[in-house]
Amino acid sequence: MKHYWLKMEAIFLVLVLIIPGNTLARVYEYELDNGLKLLVKEDHRAPVVVTQVWYKVGGSYEYDGVTGISHALEHMMFKGTEKFPPGEFSRIISENGGRDNAFTGPDYTSYFQTLEKTRLPISFELEADRMRHLKLSNEEFIKEIEVVKEERRWRTEDNPQSFLYETAKATAFQTSPYRFPVVGWMQDLSSMTINDLSSWYKKWYAPNNATVVVVGDVDPNYVYALAYEYFSPLPAGEPIKINEHKEVPQQGTKRITVKRPAELPSIMMAYKTPVIKPQDKHQTEYDWEPYALEVLAGILDGGNSARIASRLVRGNEVAAGASASYQIASRLDNLFTLSGIPAEGKSIQELEVAFRNEILDLQTHLVSNEELQRVKAQVISADVYEKDSVFYQAMIIGILETVGLSWDLADAYVDRIKSVTNEQVLAVAKKYLIDDRLTVADLYPLSTKDKSSKIRSTIKGNTRAH
Repeated sequence: MKHYWLKMEAIFLVLVLIIPGNTLARVYEYELDNGLKLLVKEDHRAPVVVTQVWYKVGGSYEYDGVTGISHALEHMMFKGTEKFPPGEFSRIISENGGRDNAFTGPDYTSYFQTLEKTRLPISFELEADRMRHLKLSNEEFIKEIEVVKEERRWRTEDNPQSFLYETAKATAFQTSPYRFPVVGWMQDLSSMTINDLSSWYKKWYAPNNATVVVVGDVDPNYVYALAYEYFSPLPAGEPIKINEHKEVPQQGTKRITVKRPAELPSIMMAYKTPVIKPQDKHQTEYDWEPYALEVLAGILDGGNSARIASRLVRGNEVAAGASASYQIASRLDNLFTLSGIPAEGKSIQELEVAFRNEILDLQTHLVSNEELQRVKAQVISADVYEKDSVFYQAMIIGILETVGLSWDLADAYVDRIKSVTNEQVLAVAKKYLIDDRLTVADLYPLSTKDKSSKIRSTIKGNTRAH
């Protein structure tokens, strides 16, 4: 399968954080007359090259009635052009010893290939061709949309934890487009047409809405010459004005109860939190807050010695498993989440109390210097594979650039994490981990044996039904 957006989204956001900024040194930046941006990073350790084409469109660019259209279009991008029939793209890449794939997230859609370095022109020719010359066949669409719907069933509707996360986001966000699932609501997928996809493609898939990232054993000037050859003839699209729908202020805790076929109950607590803003690289009054929240997440869930593992899983044994996560790099403000499964004999309510006690501790007591340094070391360090991977070097560049942060912001990441203080961790815990920013989603299992049961979600409090 070419499409695994749900898992990849979380992985990519983590990778943005843990790879040291010096891996992004010497990025060469170019822009063609049609608006296409080209970013090139040399890495001569192996004779390979990674090409990634990033489009500034994803689930958060959608609206009611067309949810999932960016992901559906991603599927259709492999269905051929006039020059290359369906299936030829991947066959040609494979025939040349390469690998290709794609993914859609809330803020972007990306297509990538890994090839031996002399095969770079093949990647550019194929990507340039489908950037503006995709052949959208209704016959292919009718078949492919069923694949997308099955993907939704498999990854979300038949996965209790994914369904809980989707429902929690749709409840937490009232006006922000992050309330939409990347895969889309099933009713929107069922009503989607080939004309919808054609309009979406024409609007968003254009050089002036794309960034091409190349990392590997290459010469930047040669890469630019190739990009000019293949991409410069493509016409720019119409300028796109994005009407941002910022989240309205929340007043009071939102609660939702989900009943779903599952083996175990679970809980998710989601707090609305800020992310790095483009202006943060120029130092503003509160630009340290996302970095402090990142350290706070590590204090709660940064390995076996972190507080969740040592206190809730092993210590009080209230959780069979639990985690904390924070998304520091996204286009719009996002969520800080706590999630977990109660230990045997414990309830969802007891686990919520345990989570709240940990938050209260962070709001009333400074973390120790030893704990702070341990977390900083974990956040800053990365596995050898991640540091050495040309693919993930390209991924970092692409994500930061596409969400509007610019790739060079990563250079300051390590220093910003190092500068976080105990007082700052306490301050963000008091400011953002509060009930007026909180959505609590509880999952109560229905019998997994009764497959014919109609699944319902019971919405409580100030939430939106879907």
